[in-house]
Amino acid sequence: MKTSLNLDEFYKIIGETVPVKRRIINSLYFNKPVCPTDIKILNDTYDRLSKIPETDKKKLINIGSKTIPTDLGYETEELKRDLLFLEKGESFIISYLGKLYDNFDIQVKKGLEFLGDSKPDIFITDRDGTINNYCGRYLSSVQSIYNSWFISRFASIVANNIILTSAPLDNGGITDININPDGLFHYAGSKGREYLDKRGQRHSFAIPPEKQDMLDALNKRLKYLLEQKEFEIFSHIGSGLQFKFGQTTIARQDINLSIPPSDSEHWLETVQKTVNEIDPESSFLKIEDTGKDIEIILTVDSESNVIKDYDKGDGIRYLDKELNLDLKHKHTLVCGDTFSDLPMIKAAFEKNSSTKAIFVTEDNSLVQALSDITSNSFTVKSPDILITILFNFSKGLQICTS
Repeated sequence: MKTSLNLDEFYKIIGETVPVKRRIINSLYFNKPVCPTDIKILNDTYDRLSKIPETDKKKLINIGSKTIPTDLGYETEELKRDLLFLEKGESFIISYLGKLYDNFDIQVKKGLEFLGDSKPDIFITDRDGTINNYCGRYLSSVQSIYNSWFISRFASIVANNIILTSAPLDNGGITDININPDGLFHYAGSKGREYLDKRGQRHSFAIPPEKQDMLDALNKRLKYLLEQKEFEIFSHIGSGLQFKFGQTTIARQDINLSIPPSDSEHWLETVQKTVNEIDPESSFLKIEDTGKDIEIILTVDSESNVIKDYDKGDGIRYLDKELNLDLKHKHTLVCGDTFSDLPMIKAAFEKNSSTKAIFVTEDNSLVQALSDITSNSFTVKSPDILITILFNFSKGLQICTS
């Protein structure tokens, strides 16, 4: 029997898989038996998602006051892969992934050749689109078990691992959808303005009170706008509304282009007008439009005394000091997938010109921009290929799980 869901119910179902997946990955990582009941829960979740009514291969989800055909490909496919992984093992899932991409084996081989024989001291990576497949909704982009297994094995051989994302740290952020074993990664949210270290302690980049007050005023206005029927849909697609540390992100489109362009442009203009009313001199707030998200970012003073928005390069420099990474003298691998990740590699490269970069992209302009920073770079077509490279690299080296 087909049963429809509203978005909140859907998020609840997906959210309930997080502790289950965490228990499973911890059992695998520490070589303990996996509880059959946990596998059954994932099976039942997959079956429940399969029973949602659909049209044109899209599931019908009630979002706000509308019923919208929604692509749940990430959620259903990743659950399917996890069940296959748990039943048939890592070799099978690698073979499964290999059939999805042209020249998969060649890209993996070349990636391993690029990494060479020496392991990195530091691994810094973006999440979505880099080591994790893209999802149409951030809140349901829960990490897969096979994905965690692959990157956790790699992280086991590296002294310092950092996942640096534009998403918030918690309250709908990266730590809510991550399932990796504790103690492997530092999690940096809001482009590195805030982070949770490997010991579980939280830290953040200081924000002057007057800037925080202005961001709080903006957030209040945006929340009010999104309560209006005209705009409510934008809090339910893609990134939704994310209150980050020093930044606010609001979706205006999703990866499935489900919003009519005219509606998306009208919402962008409304947000721009609101920001201009709150900060008419554009002294404290900067807007970045990615086409999918509108990012409103508190400015920072650069070393050249120029007011700029906070980017991932600033995050890298902050984390280098905070975590005593010593990027200047360490072998570092940086991974990303968009132009917003280039400041990461630039900041790391400025510290140490031997820094390596692997980007996930088929955008020739991004490939060129990356090569303009460093020739010590390599590109692949998908996150699945990148994590397979990292996993295979780790298999050739000693792994310590204690």
